[in-house]
Amino acid sequence: MHELNIRRTDDGTGWLLELTGDWVLRRGDHRVDDLLQALKSKVTPDETLIFVDADIGRWNSALVVLIRRVSEYAKAHRLHVDVSRLPQGAQQLLALAESQSNAANRPNQTTYQPTFAERIGNSVLASWENILVSFSFIGALISAVGKLCVGKAEIRAKDVYDCMHDAGPAAFGIVALISILIGMILAFVGAVQLQQFGASIFVASLVALGMAREMGAMMTAIIMAGRTGASYAAQLGSMQVNEEIDALTTMGLRPIEFLVLPRFIALLIMLPLLTVFSMALGILGGALVSQLMLDISFTQFVEQMTTTVPLRHFAIGLLKSVLFALVIAVAGCMNGINCGRNAMAVGQATTRSVVSAIVFIIVVDAIVTITTTLIGI
Repeated sequence: MHELNIRRTDDGTGWLLELTGDWVLRRGDHRVDDLLQALKSKVTPDETLIFVDADIGRWNSALVVLIRRVSEYAKAHRLHVDVSRLPQGAQQLLALAESQSNAANRPNQTTYQPTFAERIGNSVLASWENILVSFSFIGALISAVGKLCVGKAEIRAKDVYDCMHDAGPAAFGIVALISILIGMILAFVGAVQLQQFGASIFVASLVALGMAREMGAMMTAIIMAGRTGASYAAQLGSMQVNEEIDALTTMGLRPIEFLVLPRFIALLIMLPLLTVFSMALGILGGALVSQLMLDISFTQFVEQMTTTVPLRHFAIGLLKSVLFALVIAVAGCMNGINCGRNAMAVGQATTRSVVSAIVFIIVVDAIVTITTTLIGI
């Protein structure tokens, strides 16, 4: 039970509000409204309301709410409030509530806007930090590959097999669909142009060269960057958020060897195989269009292709697929391992993985194409 007694001070300049008992919140408690009604009938402007701890037992925020309501009433009616005779904890809570109320009522301050030079400096520092993180990851990966070569890497064959299945057979469907459509598009576009010059048979050369040297490797890599690379970033990022990577480190396992190396090996093996698969299906799609639009038989298509497209173009496509596999694996695993500690960071890491992988795939493709062309391959 609690009680609040109101009586005038001895000098007649204010009112003593004497609190006794337990001041905790109860359902249907209307003591604040009752107190305000009592004050309206008693106090006059410029008087002081003095809260007194007569014998307060238990108390919680209900006491603070009571005093805050009375203080607001006093402020509106030119009254003064004195809480110096209350428990120290209650005074601190009241001061905190007052400061928070003042901060909430304070007009919004203008947020700091960095200057142009500061933005450039921040961008340079962020880029430099990303470069250091990339070199650190690549160095650790090279060290792990070196340990794998001498048989000292902490890696499980089952993990490699599972990653190979995810990066290979599970991706056959989408790679097949895209590849055959690309081959058909190349053949259709070539047929429309070459028919005008009576050189329809060269559609076979066009499709084979395009699929072997460029489109087979690039389209497969882009598909795998969006599918497998993003999956690597999301998997490792989720493990980072759930502190599973920290747990592995605590147990003495190296995350680069235990988590990254199986994915790296799987993609390095499966992407060239998928590229060969893509080349074959793209050429098949071109042969089908040639048969339907140009009456070029499958035998004629193959003869034209084998006589005009040397095997070195297929070798260049395979070389690109190996480089693309390195790019995708590094982008996916590096962004996943260096992910932040919340769900949003996992999404950001996945996006960065896909974007950076596709950008570097185009860059690597341009470098290889220009280099091989300049040296006459």
